[in-house]
Amino acid sequence: MQIHISPRNIRLTAAIHGYIATRISNLEEHTHEIIGAHVALGHAESRGMRHRFLVKVHLALPGPDIHAETRDYDLYAAIDAVTDKLSTELRRRKGRSLSRNRRGARKLKKEHGSGR
Repeated sequence: MQIHISPRNIRLTAAIHGYIATRISNLEEHTHEIIGAHVALGHAESRGMRHRFLVKVHLALPGPDIHAETRDYDLYAAIDAVTDKLSTELRRRKGRSLSRNRRGARKLKKEHGSGR
């Protein structure tokens, strides 16, 4: 899987890059079909901003892609929150495909008998 990180108004350090790479690569536990990930990091310069950091992630998968975005005062907390959202979406997607497969198998079994 390729991970592309685009920082905007923020300096990308090796620690941030490594943290994002580990968190995004951990998403492969749910599915090995992830082709690539694009992570956009943003930082709001204004003083009154409650949530200063913005993290957007786009996962490229076969079929519909998955997007998630979150804002937080702490960059690492924002990264954690967005990967948790993506993890939930991947689990939901996997559950839907499994139930679709099971429905199809039941239908075939009903049409062609039990096979015994």
